[in-house]
Parts: sequence; C-alpha cells; structure tokens
Amino acid sequence: MTTEPDPTNAETTAPSTAASAWRLWILLVWHPSLGLPVDPVAVLGLDESQQPTARIVRWVPLVYEPADPWRERLGETTTSEDVERWITQSGGVCSIEPAEVPEGALDLTHATDLVLDELLGEVIPALPPRGDG
Repeated sequence: MTTEPDPTNAETTAPSTAASAWRLWILLVWHPSLGLPVDPVAVLGLDESQQPTARIVRWVPLVYEPADPWRERLGETTTSEDVERWITQSGGVCSIEPAEVPEGALDLTHATDLVLDELLGEVIPALPPRGDG
C-alpha cells in the first residue's frame, strides 16, 4: 500500500540529518620505519550538535605507548577548536586527518567504529612493521 510510510526511507534519512553534525578524525603518530606521522592510533568522533560536544574515541588495539602523545592531548572534553589547533600543530610526532562519515552509520559511535574497522582491515596491515625495537 502506498499510503504507509516507507521505513527504509525513514531510517536512511534520519541518520543523515544527525550525521551532518558529526566530524571524524584519524589520530596519527610518527611511524619510525617511514619517518612520517602516518601510523593510526585512534579514531576521534565529535558530535557538534550537542552541548557540550559529544566525543567518542576508539583506540587501535594493542597500541599503547605510541598512542601516548594523543592520550596526553585528549582531555575529558574535546571541541572543534581543539581539533583546529591540532591541525595547525600537525607535523612532528602527531598528526590528525579528517575521515568521511561512513554511509549507513547509525550513530556517532557506529560511525567511529566503522572507520576503525577500515583502518584495522585495510590501512594498518598495509603499513610496514614499526621497526622501533
């Protein structure tokens, strides 16, 4: 019957309006073998529609010490202003890169998890061994 709302359309349009306020970032650190800050250690998700800004951090498993510079930078709250400051400070040991909100993400946590899954499945395996031993 055509008079009933299509739940598929409702589900796909609802996240897109919320997703417009979501920002995802890949947190990178220095990769000793490559000599560049290209080693992903976490995914940061911000929802700028909430006050204070909602934050989700998903750390790459088993990467503790290399992620310490980012653990020190991230406080209890993280804002877009913090991200802008980190972008201008990119270079040295830490770098931050924007990530696209994955299509079909149900909420900010899911979006952040999807980006981490992609890093774990495709990006991290393609990097050479750290060689910092």
